[in-house]
Amino acid sequence: MAYQPPVRDHAFLLRDVLKIDQYAELPAFADASIDVVDQIIEEAGRFTGEVLAPLNGVGDKQGCVWNPDFTVKTPDGFKEAYKQLCEGGWTAIGSDPNYGGQGLPHVVNLSFSEMSSSANMAFSMYPGLAHGAYSAIHYGGSDEQKDLYLPKMVSGEWTGTMNLTEPHCGTDLGLLRTKAVPQADGSYRITGQKIWISAGEHDMADNIVHLVLARIEGAPAGVKGISLFIVPKFLPKSDGSVGERNEGAKCVGLEEKMGIHGNATCVMQYEDAKGWLIGEENSGLKLMFVMMNEARLGVGLQGVAQAEAAYQAAVSFAKDRLQGRSLTGPKNPDGPADPIIVHPDVRRMLLDSKATIEGGRAFLFWTALHGDLAHAHPDEAVRQKANDYMGLLTPVLKGYLTDKGFKICSDAMQVHGGSGFTEHFPASQYLRDCRIALIYEGTNGIQALDLVGRKLAANGGRAVMSFFAEVDQFVGENGDDAELKPFIDGLASAKAQLQDATLWLMQNGLQNPDNAGAASTDYMHLFGLTGLAYMWALMAKASLAKIAEGSTDPLYATKLTTGRYFVERLLPDAASHLAKLKTGSATLMSLPAEAF
Repeated sequence: MAYQPPVRDHAFLLRDVLKIDQYAELPAFADASIDVVDQIIEEAGRFTGEVLAPLNGVGDKQGCVWNPDFTVKTPDGFKEAYKQLCEGGWTAIGSDPNYGGQGLPHVVNLSFSEMSSSANMAFSMYPGLAHGAYSAIHYGGSDEQKDLYLPKMVSGEWTGTMNLTEPHCGTDLGLLRTKAVPQADGSYRITGQKIWISAGEHDMADNIVHLVLARIEGAPAGVKGISLFIVPKFLPKSDGSVGERNEGAKCVGLEEKMGIHGNATCVMQYEDAKGWLIGEENSGLKLMFVMMNEARLGVGLQGVAQAEAAYQAAVSFAKDRLQGRSLTGPKNPDGPADPIIVHPDVRRMLLDSKATIEGGRAFLFWTALHGDLAHAHPDEAVRQKANDYMGLLTPVLKGYLTDKGFKICSDAMQVHGGSGFTEHFPASQYLRDCRIALIYEGTNGIQALDLVGRKLAANGGRAVMSFFAEVDQFVGENGDDAELKPFIDGLASAKAQLQDATLWLMQNGLQNPDNAGAASTDYMHLFGLTGLAYMWALMAKASLAKIAEGSTDPLYATKLTTGRYFVERLLPDAASHLAKLKTGSATLMSLPAEAF
């Protein structure tokens, strides 16, 4: 079965759980009535399912081709699909209307992005990275830079990239060597090499706007001396049209990768390439993190998106594949065997996947809504809380959801059995494509360290305390609801364990930083489970309300069953994470390096 965009599930979240109609008075939501949003996600499902999904296997098998003239050819059909993407206005959904955008809430754009990534992860990275570059320029660029670049990037005529990593440094950007030399006309000459640059060269857009981290001569050492530059493939003319080639900026090769073959992962060589400073000197890292944080949420989304596609493939296979008989008697008595979906262990893998995907999707949408409120809400307290949540939860969403997304893709292959290990079925591609999500935009170990080392302590722990208070309030307000009780009890237990872990980190992490490092991944997963427990409680409450209103839509009963499975079979892992993190770092750090 081909990928089927989960349009109904997205509508359930936006309409029944998040109730985005309640924000109709806010600027970003004024044109996003639920009826309009329903139409958008319906059309998003059609476009991604009918146009992008059929190209997923094509991109995997063909890959991208580098040419000696430093150009790159994308897989067959990608260029035509990209044109349809732009013509349909999909590149402009969440962008500023002042530059041709539709100005819709980010949570609506997230819905399209998930479907796009499920349908074709490699393709969706081209517009995804372009939007990140747009965001950095929109945040830190001058009015002249915004007027020149953003309309073309919003329309999709031009795409964008982020250039951080160099052959000798990845996470430790303070070691970067790319240099920028100021010129008399106000521009800079950029020289250096960047690697693993996604969408760094391709044949789908008229121009590519590279955002490049570099060090101006004489700048301070380390991350304090990094600046950000716009280095376009073609130099724009004053009227916004494409001018001459920026000869110093070239793609000199493509990486041979495990997955995402349809995306051009480039080695970019800059030799006196012409560029322009964004913002102030030595403030590049701050500006790049605008793009990085957006990218990290997008990578968390990729974990859910690939998991959804792999799960659908596994369900289809499990319903069709005949093997053995049910332990309680034949369920397909007229056939030679029963479909494997009757077997408890197959159901375990499928329900583990379904409960995690739907909870993870809700957690992403809920967080994205807070991102919208951080920008649009008139109440400063609401904006502060929303900003706090975005900072706190970004590493959780990126790390936890990609870890789980890869596990789900692996389980999907397991459901396929030997067939999944062949290229006749899509399970292999989903597994290979998903694996990068645990690595790029900061490995998941880095996300966990960021969470315990920086985000928890920010503003005196204000964000996590606000999260605890919100959960406590929800538990208190709904504790007497008998039908909701399993969800409330599970949420309260997980929150208590997360709070216990947080206090342990406060007491033990400061006295020995290795304790915080040793606990970080378990803490991140404990936080992820608690977040999903909250989401399942919200979804259960919304489903019970619709059933009480008389709805016979089977989605609501299915939500309740899936949510109870999460509480009974997945949430108990929280206790394990708490126990492990409390062991500290002594044993972990005691083995000498030569003993490994």
